[in-house]
Amino acid sequence: MAPSALPSNYEDLRTVISTRHDLLSKRLRQIAEFALANPNDMALETVSVIAERANVQPSSLIRFAKAFGYDGFSTMQRVFRARLTERQPSYRERIKALKEQSDTPMSAITVLDRFTEAATHALSHLREETRPELLEQAVELLANAEWIHVIGQRRAFPVAAYLNYTLSHLDRKVSLIDSVGGMVTEQAKNISPNDLLLAVSFQSYAPDTLAIATQARQQGSKIIAITDGPLSPFAALSDVCFEVEEAQVESFRSLSACMCLSLSLAVCLGYRLDKNTNFDNLFA
Repeated sequence: MAPSALPSNYEDLRTVISTRHDLLSKRLRQIAEFALANPNDMALETVSVIAERANVQPSSLIRFAKAFGYDGFSTMQRVFRARLTERQPSYRERIKALKEQSDTPMSAITVLDRFTEAATHALSHLREETRPELLEQAVELLANAEWIHVIGQRRAFPVAAYLNYTLSHLDRKVSLIDSVGGMVTEQAKNISPNDLLLAVSFQSYAPDTLAIATQARQQGSKIIAITDGPLSPFAALSDVCFEVEEAQVESFRSLSACMCLSLSLAVCLGYRLDKNTNFDNLFA
C-alpha cells in the first residue's frame, strides 16, 4: 500500500482490514480479528500485552502494521488512539464493566436490571454507529425493489419475521423464506434480479441464509444485510450492511437493537412511499 493510501482514521482502517482480511496469512488474520473486536486494547495496551491477549508474537504485530503500509506498530496504534478521543466508550467495554459489577447471586429483578441496561447500551451504540446515508440507501433499495424476500434463521428468525410483518403492512410485495418443510431452496427460487433480499444472520452464520444470499448476489439481486460485524460473510455480499452489536449478558443475547433497526427501516420506508401515511394503526 502506498504511503498516500494509509488509513488515517479508524473507520478507514477498519474498512481496509475487513476488505483484506481473507488475503492475509493465518497469523495476521488472527490479529485482524482481535483488532476489530478489541480496538480499545489496540489503542491503550503495550505491544507485549496485545500480543499476549491476541495469542501471537510481538513481532507479528509489527508485521501486521507493515502489511497495511505503516512503518511500525506505534504508527498504526495512533489511529486506534485517535478513535478514543472521538467516541464514547464502546458497547463492548460498557457491557464488560456491567458484567464485572455483579459478584453476587442475581435475583429475578437483578436479571431484569442487567438486561434492560444492556439493551439501553446496545440501542445507544446502534444510534452512534449507524450512518444516516446507510439508512437512506437501504430505504431506497426497499422502495425500488419489485419484491422483497426476507430470510433469517435460528436466533435471527424473530427479526426476519418482524420485518416481513411490518413491510407487508406497507402494501409491499414481501415474502418470508422460513424454510418450512425444509424447502428453503425452493422458496428462494423466486428471487429475481429486480428483487431485494433482506438477510439477517449472526455468528455462527446459518448456512442456508448464507447460501441464499450468495445465490442472490450471483444473479444480480440487491441485498441488505443485518449482521454482527465487518468480518461477517454477509458484509462482502451486501449492497447495504448494518453491523449491529446486540445486548449481551453472560451468554445470552437479546434482539432489542435489531428490532429497533427493523422498525425504523419500515417506518422510514412508509414515509418514503407516502409522506401522508398515518402510522397510528399501521403496525398494531
